[in-house]
Amino acid sequence: MKKYRSIFISDVHLGTRSCKAAQLKDFLLNNTCETLYLVGDIIDGWKVVKNNWKWNKEQTNLVRLLLKISNKTRVIFIPGNHDEFLRSLLHHEFALNGLELHNQYVHQGVDGKRYLVVHGDLFDGITRLSPWLSFLGDTLYDIVLGLNNSFNAIRHRFGFHYWSLSKFMKYRVKKALDFIFQFEKNLADYCKRKGYDGIICGHIHHAEIKEIDGTTYMNDGDWCESCSALVEDHNGNFIVLQLFDQKMIGTHVRVHQTGEILTGEFADCWCMQHQIYAEYPTVEITDES
Repeated sequence: MKKYRSIFISDVHLGTRSCKAAQLKDFLLNNTCETLYLVGDIIDGWKVVKNNWKWNKEQTNLVRLLLKISNKTRVIFIPGNHDEFLRSLLHHEFALNGLELHNQYVHQGVDGKRYLVVHGDLFDGITRLSPWLSFLGDTLYDIVLGLNNSFNAIRHRFGFHYWSLSKFMKYRVKKALDFIFQFEKNLADYCKRKGYDGIICGHIHHAEIKEIDGTTYMNDGDWCESCSALVEDHNGNFIVLQLFDQKMIGTHVRVHQTGEILTGEFADCWCMQHQIYAEYPTVEITDES
């Protein structure tokens, strides 16, 4: 069991076939924190609109666990574009047990640095300027996820581990879209203008830590494909943890003392040296999950 200062998760998409509820439940049972941030798209309200709501027992169990966590842990819920219906509750100052609802939140690190926590959809040119195109893109994404399940069923028969075809395809398309709409740069520029030291967000389903023009950009990823979370330890280090072959591995680290950002094998080695990993059996990602 590992206890962190903060854990950030987003893009769970409860109510969809692609939601990895069992994996997230396993992660939360074995990794605790003082403050849990739910950074948007936890619930997929778009599926209700499309009359394509998919729910299972694992998702019910995850919701029960989140409510149980909120009894003893501060939980900050920041709605995204898929659960934007919750934004209508913001002016009511909605709260349930330890769960608070905010449109955005300022997280203060160990060193006093201020990080703006938002889902990120309001900085996405597609979502902001052409909501109908984003809605269409969601439908196409569902089709790709369906192909992803079939693809991995074949891989499983040949003894290969899960590999996200949908993530592979989406990231390459998203890189082209970022070139046009500059999602990450829009966030960094906004933070610099407002005097924040960094940004913590989700939305694009791509976990990462990097510096953009002197602003720290951190994305916590998703729980549909990559099964990733951003965590902050009590020394002020930020780490992206991602599920690979039934193990949570550190893929990005922002070292508090130096400000250095480590990636890949360097991040993994740093995590092992600093005993970041919780020792527990994780639930394997399969096409049935």
